[in-house]
Amino acid sequence: MNHYYTNDPTLAHDEHQFNFDLAGHTLAFTADNGVFSKHTIDYGSRVLIDAVVAADLPAGAILDVGCGYGPIGLALAKHWPDRHVTMSDVNERALGLAERNATANGITNVTILESSVYDQIDGDFAVIVTNPPIRAGKAIVSGILAGAYDHLQPGGQLFAVLQKKQGAPSALKLMKATFAAAEVVTKAHGYYILRAIK
Repeated sequence: MNHYYTNDPTLAHDEHQFNFDLAGHTLAFTADNGVFSKHTIDYGSRVLIDAVVAADLPAGAILDVGCGYGPIGLALAKHWPDRHVTMSDVNERALGLAERNATANGITNVTILESSVYDQIDGDFAVIVTNPPIRAGKAIVSGILAGAYDHLQPGGQLFAVLQKKQGAPSALKLMKATFAAAEVVTKAHGYYILRAIK
C-alpha cells in the first residue's frame, strides 16, 4: 500500500488538474496518485494558510515542511513575493509536482528539496509552517514540531495544523514544552491551528 509520506516512483500516474483560490490568488495545481489530497486543497491547509497570512510575522524566509505538491508554500510565496520560501518533502513525486506547480504559477521565490524532517535543511527561518503527515506516526510529527526550534531565528514562529482527534492537544503540549510560548490561534471544524514562538 502506498502512502503519501513514502516514496514510490513505480506507482501508476493519474494526474489531476484544478485551480484554487489561496491567499487572494487563483493558483493552478497538478496533483497525482501517491500525494496527499490529490483532488482539492484540503481544509486544514486552507485554514493554515489563512492563519499565517493574517498573523503578525517577523521578516525573513519561510520553510514549509512536508510540502506535498505545494499548496501551502506556493500560496505563501505568491502572497509574499519578497520572501523566500523553502519547501521540503520526502516524496519525490510530490516534489516534482511542486516544481511544476511553481513554474505554472510563475513563482520563482522558492527552493524545493527532498528532506526527511530537517535532515537536509540549512539555515534559520522567520516562519516554519507544516500540515504534518499524521499517518507517518507520532515520532515524525513530534520531530517536525520540536525540531522546528533549532531552525527558527529568535522570535521566529512555527505554525502547524492538526485535527483535535488526531492529536492537536498533545501537539500543543509538546510545543509549550519546547518553545517560549505556544497557543491555539484558530479552531475550525475540528482543526486546530497551533502557533509557537521561539
